[in-house]
Amino acid sequence: MSPSERNFDVLVVGAGLAGMVAAYEAVKRGRSVLLMDQEAEQSFGGQAFWSLGGLFMVDTPEQRRLGIKDSRELAAQDWFGSAQFDRPEDANPRKYAEAFLEFTSGEMRQWLYDIGMRWFPVVGWAERGGALSGGHGNSVPRFHITWGTGTGIVAPFERLLRKAHEDQKLEFAFRHRVSGLTMSDGQVVGVSGDVLAPDDALRGQSTNRDVIEQFEVGAEAVILTTGGIGGNHDMVRQNWPVDRLGQAPSKMISGVPDYVDGQMQVTAQKAGAAVINADRMWHYCEGVQNWAPIWPNHGIRILPGPSSLWFDALGNRMQAPCLPGFDTLSTLKRILSTGHDHSWFILTQKIIEKEFALSGSEQNPDLTLAKWIEVLKSRLGSGATEAVEAFKTHGVDFIVRDTLAELVKDMNELVPDTSLDFAHIRQQIEGRDSQINNKFSKDAQITAIRGARAYLGDKLIRTAKPHKILDPQNGPLIAVRLNILTRKSLGGLHTDLTGRVLDTADQPIPGLYAAGEVAGFGGGGYHGYNALEGTFLGGCLFSGRIAGQTA
Repeated sequence: MSPSERNFDVLVVGAGLAGMVAAYEAVKRGRSVLLMDQEAEQSFGGQAFWSLGGLFMVDTPEQRRLGIKDSRELAAQDWFGSAQFDRPEDANPRKYAEAFLEFTSGEMRQWLYDIGMRWFPVVGWAERGGALSGGHGNSVPRFHITWGTGTGIVAPFERLLRKAHEDQKLEFAFRHRVSGLTMSDGQVVGVSGDVLAPDDALRGQSTNRDVIEQFEVGAEAVILTTGGIGGNHDMVRQNWPVDRLGQAPSKMISGVPDYVDGQMQVTAQKAGAAVINADRMWHYCEGVQNWAPIWPNHGIRILPGPSSLWFDALGNRMQAPCLPGFDTLSTLKRILSTGHDHSWFILTQKIIEKEFALSGSEQNPDLTLAKWIEVLKSRLGSGATEAVEAFKTHGVDFIVRDTLAELVKDMNELVPDTSLDFAHIRQQIEGRDSQINNKFSKDAQITAIRGARAYLGDKLIRTAKPHKILDPQNGPLIAVRLNILTRKSLGGLHTDLTGRVLDTADQPIPGLYAAGEVAGFGGGGYHGYNALEGTFLGGCLFSGRIAGQTA
């Protein structure tokens, strides 16, 4: 029997992580569930599959083994100092943030452990802030990389859902694109849309939009889990916060597949749903073009350690907190203030070997395969990881030269519309190098490097020993052109703490729920203005769980 010939208790639109969790929780309650997605079955798991699998968790055994003293209170100080909630419509996002902090410092780890997840023992220190203790940033390392990366997060839920399907408690409807919500007496009672032609394109690649028939499915409750807008650059620019960040970049690369287009959010708005905080978004400054792309305009984020020198498009070294790994949005604003949409890392071979990682499951095969021997070889052995070396060799944004004069010459050839002054670049690097002679320094970045190495995890695998950039024994020299990489929507459909979607009068729309990025990861934007990392997957897990438990 086709889905269009049945009614379901719960219909989940979007088979990414939030949708998988919502469907799983609804099945556990004995609800009849249909999980629907416009992509084919090979894309089950959505964006989460491609992620590094990092989860924000608080006061865990992994942290305690490394001597990290964390608490819900410290996490709340960091969260709300970063979120900077300042709008009347932030009431529900704030409630979601409070509830998530309870979850992530309480039952989250055990819940995930019980379904099979495990974590790399070195906890990462992401988004370090670099200003005041009450402001943005993580005071301590909290980024727990899941064994198997994003695939390791998707796999347990996929296993549970396929078992539910075998037991006839759940049905799938892939290649079903929802274009409308069915309303009756002000209540959502189902969805309608197009059945798309089959497509065997590999996961993440563009698929056809050929319509072969229409469908309509009834449901007591509809949960929207259709993701954000990062693959739709027109929509990103439409919502861009010019007043806070400056003019939107004329060129961006995509950190997500092109099906992440925000269209379900628009459909929900047409049915009366409210979208809040659409101008809050999270895009990375360290994007490089993928030399082996999977989706259109495919970019990869460099996850840098703290030692690369960061220059703007005009050749000026950026100051704290605009340092690698410290404050994403402050750095984004600083880069765009030049009137250009790119910036530069200048570093050494020693730095790239110790500090460069690339975001994504496909760029970290050792962690994705969860093989200790491979991790030890790639992370503690000589040289950079194979993925990083491949980008260094093949990536159009990478330049490797023996001397600074050659490096700057080729930087100018790569981006001829901004002429970098060699003498100015050299003077700034020489000034930085002069701070290496002592164990103390007035250079904020040098101080940050030494502070990072006080943490065992950073000293082992993420932070190079301080050294002089221009000393030939540390070379060759490397320059990396960095592009703006679109990634996450921090705002979205306004929901209450049970996952119900609210209308523009802040009243629930009966029968309609939302979770994941389409709902700003909870409430319509539980991050506020800034993310602490590991909170995107975590928000999908948390808000998906809530929606599935209540719809």
